[in-house]
Amino acid sequence: MDYDFIIVGAGSAGCVLANRLSADPTHKVLLLEAGPEDRNPWIHIPLGYGKNVSNPAVNWCFQSEPEDELYGQSYMLPRGKVIGGSSSINGMVYVRGQKEDYDIWAQMGCTGWSYDDVLPYFRKAENNERGESDVHGAGGLLDVSDIKEQGTICDAMVRAGMEIGLPYNDDINSGDQEGIGPHQATIRDGRRASTAQAYLKPARNRPNLHILPNATACKVMIEGKKAVGVTYLRKNKRDEAKAARDIILCGGAFNSPQLLELSGVGDPERLSDLGIPVIHKLPGVGANLQDHFVVRMRWRIQNTITLNEKTKGLRALGEGLKYLIGRKGALTMATLPIGAFVRTHPELETPNVQFQIFPGSYAAIEDRKLDKEPGVTIGVTLLHVEGRGHVHVKSTDPEAPPGIWHNMLSTEIDRQSIVAGMWMARRMMEAEAVRPYVAFEKTPGPEAYDDEAFLEHARRFGASNWHPAGTCKMGIDPLAVVDPLLKVHGMENFRVVDASIMPNVISGNTNAPTIMIAEKAADMILS
Repeated sequence: MDYDFIIVGAGSAGCVLANRLSADPTHKVLLLEAGPEDRNPWIHIPLGYGKNVSNPAVNWCFQSEPEDELYGQSYMLPRGKVIGGSSSINGMVYVRGQKEDYDIWAQMGCTGWSYDDVLPYFRKAENNERGESDVHGAGGLLDVSDIKEQGTICDAMVRAGMEIGLPYNDDINSGDQEGIGPHQATIRDGRRASTAQAYLKPARNRPNLHILPNATACKVMIEGKKAVGVTYLRKNKRDEAKAARDIILCGGAFNSPQLLELSGVGDPERLSDLGIPVIHKLPGVGANLQDHFVVRMRWRIQNTITLNEKTKGLRALGEGLKYLIGRKGALTMATLPIGAFVRTHPELETPNVQFQIFPGSYAAIEDRKLDKEPGVTIGVTLLHVEGRGHVHVKSTDPEAPPGIWHNMLSTEIDRQSIVAGMWMARRMMEAEAVRPYVAFEKTPGPEAYDDEAFLEHARRFGASNWHPAGTCKMGIDPLAVVDPLLKVHGMENFRVVDASIMPNVISGNTNAPTIMIAEKAADMILS
């Protein structure tokens, strides 16, 4: 069957494009998704996100290649493999990044991507429960709400942050990110507001929109330098579809460069080594991988209740009843009710570290099994990573995972910054405001008493924060993959629209910026 547009990947960007491009009934749109429909109940219950972190039924469950600076360790890299993509399995925290992030993009040659250029698209997407303002939208398709369930320990930790000099910030998305305060989340009435629910659900009944779940894209069909269609695997059968206008990759920072390489677009030497015919030379495909590095610090808590106790025994039963009766209680909570963006050194112009504050604790990130005792966690997160990695195919099998190398902590500034952030987090948890509630530091613990010990802990227990970006970077330099219109350089009818186009990863969680990118892309495609 022939279409006007084929979108590969029904995730944070793909669902947005499917809605916007199909709004004109004359446009025939095909949306391909490798995963199933979003029927898993744990997708829709906000606190259920931990159930799908390592669930292969809705998750690609990628693994990194061994990391040199992390003693050869490999770590899990969840990515949504389901309608809604990673917006269906993420922590729902709504963070736009710093305005300076986008101004730097524009300075790098990405015309039309400054903060003033992208702000209208953030506003267009939003239906913010705080109402419309100069920086926020109301009436958009994406519900953004305050996180109601926080608790005593969150209040105390906000006060502790202010004690050590952090300004209180009740809106980190106002343009000024620095400080400590509440997060907002993509939640509505106690349910996750994924892009599948926000954008795709209202468009599903359009006769010009065809949605194919469980369809794995194999390669883009290219004639000369023009993308004309996609071959895909569904129900153990290969099929193909053609598009008169654009093929749009929305697979994210891992899958989009993988599909480009499988289609013969990339570094000729790398493709030739795998026996992939070179269709178009583009050496930047898969390069420039950036992600936020995080190391989690845990404290044992006393004299108050945390999520650890709320999710066990009779309390868990009570929280379940609260949710069933009125969609209230702990199950309505996003990952991080509060957070902070901090400068580890006063001479820095913008925050370089994020404190991801979770009112619970767990030993193993893989299963998110909460500790039996009360606890809290601060994920000390590098925002401006200097290290660069890469993503490349290791096989011509489209269902085989690509190789993912982050090169975490590979630069001295990254190592110094994570250690400085850990010292700052410890100082916050020693403040007067939290003293009645902190029993002791559990990890790294008091045995970590100098920079070397902190760095050792970071190397052994730190990992990706699951915000990959940059592998099909936008720009005008030799390693750029797409231009500022998100068209693949040197090709026709071919675009990439997802977090992979970010020249630099933004300062914070990546879902909101990816939705913004898709909103802006839709306007550019239709103009």
